[in-house]
Amino acid sequence: MRGLALALAGAGLPVELPLLPGHGTDVADMVPTRWEDWSAAAEAAYLSLAAQCESLAVVGLSMGGTLAVWLAERHPEIAALVLVNPLIEPPDADTMAFIDAMIEGGDEVAPGIGSDIALEGAVESAYPGLPLRAARSLFAVAGQVAAQLGSVTAPVLLFSSTQDHVVAPVSGDRLVAGVKGPLERITLERSFHVATLDYDKDEIEARTVKFVTDLLPSSGA
Repeated sequence: MRGLALALAGAGLPVELPLLPGHGTDVADMVPTRWEDWSAAAEAAYLSLAAQCESLAVVGLSMGGTLAVWLAERHPEIAALVLVNPLIEPPDADTMAFIDAMIEGGDEVAPGIGSDIALEGAVESAYPGLPLRAARSLFAVAGQVAAQLGSVTAPVLLFSSTQDHVVAPVSGDRLVAGVKGPLERITLERSFHVATLDYDKDEIEARTVKFVTDLLPSSGA
């Protein structure tokens, strides 16, 4: 997300880019974290910036998109959302049962899902493993977030990759069908899940900056 944050900052906007608990260090630090830890950090970052700015937009990729929508459901004053391949639709019952069976069988970490990127040579700074209980907590809350989409009235800019090997495109469909505010959906034909590091990186940054700056007051963020 750094490139996108820098693009927004370069447009003169104050930006907060929180490092969520368990992220950016070692996979062992992620194992004990849960949705409650990440959402608390995201809300703290939002409130910190809100104390300084007249109006805010929230931008998120993947689980960050889930957090962005969750924030919009809790804070109707949010002026805009930009979402890149957000997780909205939880996995089906069979997948959840499989995850539960792995946990019950003693597995705490599954093979990682990072670097789902089409652009050759582009690498995501992701852990080599996926902590299962942490992921399970995200999936459990995703359904609750999806159920409250009708409370989202802020304008939404949604980027959806046609080939996403991490989050099924149905999440984007669920978002389109559920939110009440205006929504613009951009289909990304060349990029995979981590589109902010992929072929469409520049388009995502340019469209996001325009979308946000068109909606927010010049003194906002």
